[in-house]
Amino acid sequence: MHLTRLELNPARRGARELLASPHRLHGAVVKAFPAAHRDPTTAGRVLWRLDSGTHQTLLYIVSPHLPDLTHVVEVAGWPTTSSWASRPYTPLLDRLAVGQQWAFRLTANPTRSSRKPDADSAAAPAEKSRRRGHVTAAQQTTWLLDRRDQHGFSITETIDKELDVAVQSRHTWRFTRDSHTVTLATATFGGRLEITDVDAFRRALTHGIGPAKGYGCGLLTLAR
Repeated sequence: MHLTRLELNPARRGARELLASPHRLHGAVVKAFPAAHRDPTTAGRVLWRLDSGTHQTLLYIVSPHLPDLTHVVEVAGWPTTSSWASRPYTPLLDRLAVGQQWAFRLTANPTRSSRKPDADSAAAPAEKSRRRGHVTAAQQTTWLLDRRDQHGFSITETIDKELDVAVQSRHTWRFTRDSHTVTLATATFGGRLEITDVDAFRRALTHGIGPAKGYGCGLLTLAR
């Protein structure tokens, strides 16, 4: 597995076009790999996340194979002065242990399944319900807390005995895919966690958390 970071240049038209649509950015990430390297493997899958701050706009990618982001740098980066940086991710994965505490960041698509009003017992299961995005910070936080056990971590407490997790930003995306409008509600979480199950936690890091992974959701990253 590999972890890659690329800084985008929002002043460039190509970057602004990518930043305006998770669908376009997804296409750019996919094209960083030959067809044979795009599918998930037992080691993990391609995950990506866009972090937009005051001073930097960073694209992070975790992948089983090394990406080639030349095409992104040419249209949305600094082709003459800066490139991307990739490093092995496996050494970190191998060092994980129960009880370790990490600061974390995750952009996710918190959703719930709701039954369609016109569904009947004869309908197929896929036709009975639809996935809807949680829209409040409280709902989105509860969504994450409900999944911490299955992904091998707990949330630590602050000195005030509050859970150390917060929704740092939220966004509702609307973009066109195959002539249809897609609405995607995302939440970026930050806080501090403790590993409780190494295997489950390692899988969360390499396979992602929640839906919409192709659209920049699900990538959990760690910091001391």
